[in-house]
Amino acid sequence: MEKKKGFFQRFLDIVERVGNKLPDPFILFIGLAILMIIVSWIFSLFHASVVHPGTGETMAIKNLISAEGLQFILTSMLDNFTGFAPLGLVLVMMLGIGLAEKVGLLDYAIRKTILKSPPVLLTYTVVFVGIMGNLASDAAIVLIPPLAALVFYKVGRHPLAGLAAGFAGAGAGFTANLFIAGTDVLLAGISTEAAAILDETIKVTPVDNWYFNVVSVFVLTIVGGLVTTKFIEPRLGEYKGEAVEEVHADELPNAKKGFIYAALAGLIYVAIIAITIFVPDSPLRGEGGTIVPSPFLDGIVPIILIFFIIIGATFGITTGKIKSSKDVANYMAESIKDMAGYIVLVFAIAQFIAYFNWSNLGTWVAVNGAEFLTSINFTGIWLILGYVIFTSLMNFLITSGSAKWAIEAPIFVSMFMQLGYNPAFTQAAYRIADSSTNIVTPLFPYMVIILAFMQRYDKKASIGTYISLMLPYTLTFLITWIILLLVFFYTGIPFGPGVHPFL
Repeated sequence: MEKKKGFFQRFLDIVERVGNKLPDPFILFIGLAILMIIVSWIFSLFHASVVHPGTGETMAIKNLISAEGLQFILTSMLDNFTGFAPLGLVLVMMLGIGLAEKVGLLDYAIRKTILKSPPVLLTYTVVFVGIMGNLASDAAIVLIPPLAALVFYKVGRHPLAGLAAGFAGAGAGFTANLFIAGTDVLLAGISTEAAAILDETIKVTPVDNWYFNVVSVFVLTIVGGLVTTKFIEPRLGEYKGEAVEEVHADELPNAKKGFIYAALAGLIYVAIIAITIFVPDSPLRGEGGTIVPSPFLDGIVPIILIFFIIIGATFGITTGKIKSSKDVANYMAESIKDMAGYIVLVFAIAQFIAYFNWSNLGTWVAVNGAEFLTSINFTGIWLILGYVIFTSLMNFLITSGSAKWAIEAPIFVSMFMQLGYNPAFTQAAYRIADSSTNIVTPLFPYMVIILAFMQRYDKKASIGTYISLMLPYTLTFLITWIILLLVFFYTGIPFGPGVHPFL
């Protein structure tokens, strides 16, 4: 007789069935763009309009099913795509990070950081490296969990605990980092596009959530380590599975020397930048010697790009992975090839956002939504917390962080701007919700891969095992991040250089 499923398991089955019926993100955004066209036509029939809060101008909802609308659709399509802010930023970042990844630098750094960790710090090191691994984007999710499981197995601890800790850091802690990562660039670009609905002068930069992210790394490392040692390992008990054959990765020749040289080259570069910033009349400072704003912050993406090119090239030359300048270009080209799916998706996202903005629907939703929230006196921090919960639930249907933010940002960034909130603060609230629930949604594309790793140590492992291992991390990470958000909010700690919750 088949065992009756519990409520939570039935809920997960429903989420999986509903989620599987959603189209591919590209088709989803094409559908949303078409929906914008239809909605703009319906609103225009009722002569809907809105008063722009900044200029006082009355803005009518423009009909995309009109002569003017058709002209805009056809003549703006290429500009929407090529002018979409996140596209160029992300591709430029991937040139540098991709080079460091392809020559093996990031892989080597991750492996050595975990394997050389003292036993007492092993759990926390695994979580920390998992979080920091998002510099390598999704590669960290594939690399770190199985390596952590193997390390735990080698030291006599339950391998599934190591796998869970590594996956929690790389998956649920994805948005945090000590460095500026591709996620910062991507989300900041979308946020800037969304803020332009109301104010084209507002720019969200990749460093606007940096301070919050840095603190998050250390807080989540501690929380993730405690969850592993105090809850996950006691629940798993002693490992009694079959012996697992250890696989040793072949290291590149001179890898250690290459890593040392790369680190030295990186430090020299950072020192040069730091000295340049602090010299009198520095060209990297703004008017009056300010750092916020400044050419340094405006040019942070090229500065980071050069950093990764320097350390990647140094490592590659030392290990023999780079034998000529042609190799550098080839590795960069390979990293851009990996972004092909993102480039295709951006085409559809760019059209959707352009239609949303041109029709003035974004302004209408923002102004009327803010007025409604004000009328019911739901405008304080509870509104932000409600938004965090809403986004965390949305992750069960749309797992792509950039795709989900592209849907939410035009609505919530502009809406919260009407209530006085900084777009960068709204972006931080989005990031903690999106990141926390990555690891428990059945639609997460890496769930199947993690399940396969789990079954290496436990042949009976299934979705129930997976969820029961990862749900404690999701709940504790989300609660911890909400508390951290409130601490920053009420103490006035900036989320990034010169960035506070209110405009």
